[in-house]
Amino acid sequence: MKKTVLITILAILTSFPAISQELRCNVQVITNQIQGTNRQKFTTLQKAIYEFMNGRNWTNHVFSGHERIEVNIMLNLTEEVSADEYRGTIQIQSRRPVFNSSYKTVLFNYLDNNLHFRYIEHEPLEFSETQNISNLTAILAFYANIIMGLDYDSFSLYGGTEFFQRAETIVTNAQNASERGWKSFESNRNRYWLASNLRDAKYAPIREFVYRYHRLGLDRMSDRPAEARDEIVESLLLVQRVFREKPDPFMHLMQVVFDAKSDEIINVFSETNPDQAGRVVDVLKEVDPANTPKYQNIQQ
Repeated sequence: MKKTVLITILAILTSFPAISQELRCNVQVITNQIQGTNRQKFTTLQKAIYEFMNGRNWTNHVFSGHERIEVNIMLNLTEEVSADEYRGTIQIQSRRPVFNSSYKTVLFNYLDNNLHFRYIEHEPLEFSETQNISNLTAILAFYANIIMGLDYDSFSLYGGTEFFQRAETIVTNAQNASERGWKSFESNRNRYWLASNLRDAKYAPIREFVYRYHRLGLDRMSDRPAEARDEIVESLLLVQRVFREKPDPFMHLMQVVFDAKSDEIINVFSETNPDQAGRVVDVLKEVDPANTPKYQNIQQ
């Protein structure tokens, strides 16, 4: 009898999914440009976003504490359109640890200028995968999936595909939204183009770059630095190939890569031989000309 009861209890316990929150997300809401209003609602909003990002399971995988992805989100609210409607910007950054070191590398560093949402204090933040019910939660869920996808891509080749598919679904669900940021014709650098580029086969070499740069490059810097740098050079050639083929006129994803990686690449090649330094600088000046002055420091 006792054995039967024990089996029943175990069956009930194992029927519930494991708690596997994947993100360790810090949230900051800045409202310096909004005057003469109830400040407490912004504190409540910050807490609600924190709980939404950290309390939700974004995958079916179990993450241990040290595996959680570090994320910083900053909302800078610049306009109170009405008592429950706001405009501003949202900055998102995610990092992951590099093997055998205390260093954490930036995977994603993105400024979205199309933050526009409604929020009523204490109202729960709800999200649906099948319809757009809240622009705020749609934006948050979109970036959570982008973060997850890039993290998974950095550990296995094309490992983040399912998350980029979810991000693209969120974009599709928002096509009838009045708020900006979701449609192709609104801008050449927005959420539509970010999801589109990540799902476009013509940009697959960029995703291969993410894998080779991190897993075969940075993760080996501690024990095989010369081989790791060689691998990073080869990964940059993948970016160069996309640049030369120009899959679309905007190539938003190219800028996303260098917003996260330009300073780090300079540091990686600060201690290399002149031939390799020259090769890297030539590639970087071609694919990211805006940062040419910075890249020239590699050869100094």
